[in-house]
Amino acid sequence: MSTAPRPSRPPPPIPKPGQVKVVRALYRYDAQQTDELTFDEGDMLYILDMTDPDWWKAKCGNVAGLIPSNYVEENTESIDHPLHEAAKRGNTDFMRECINNRVSVNGLDKAGSTPLHWASHGGHVKALEILLAVPNCQVNVQNKLGDTPLHSAAWRNHEQCVKMLLDKGAQANIKNNDGKLPVDLTKDPAIAAALREAVGSRSSRYTEDYGDEDDSD
Repeated sequence: MSTAPRPSRPPPPIPKPGQVKVVRALYRYDAQQTDELTFDEGDMLYILDMTDPDWWKAKCGNVAGLIPSNYVEENTESIDHPLHEAAKRGNTDFMRECINNRVSVNGLDKAGSTPLHWASHGGHVKALEILLAVPNCQVNVQNKLGDTPLHSAAWRNHEQCVKMLLDKGAQANIKNNDGKLPVDLTKDPAIAAALREAVGSRSSRYTEDYGDEDDSD
């Protein structure tokens, strides 16, 4: 006896950036219908739509389909801040997968840091390239310590990361909670010179744009 097809569902709403739930399957699940998703133990699942309380839309690799919501609740483990973890380890494949599945590049972890902070801290140049290539990537976010990604890269003396951030508009004149500029944190003379030049160029542009106060009436 054949199983009657379930009624068709409307297209799922587009999730808001950063709202993608990411879990790791603890067990295999075999699809029972053609619109369901089959995946194996250890696979990463990106939950894209939870409108239907019983059947959620998920993506595994490049394949999307429906999975029972109770399976996610009982047979998976939640992966908090997956893009942060990937950036921290320089795992570029996982980073691309997260970004392709709409995980936000500007999400904040418990320390208030973005994935860009962690890529900069670790000196992961390829990871930094991937993040900076995302159009809405914010380069001047300050975490709970007041550090920007530029502070992180300077403190760890990652010269190439510092230059990449500056090229993307990172501000070298932002102070952290200790009143420190990125240049105050580095021990690398080349980095210090680049950061001083960046601060100087911004100051000169400010003067050109607004004029010298002594010239005002």
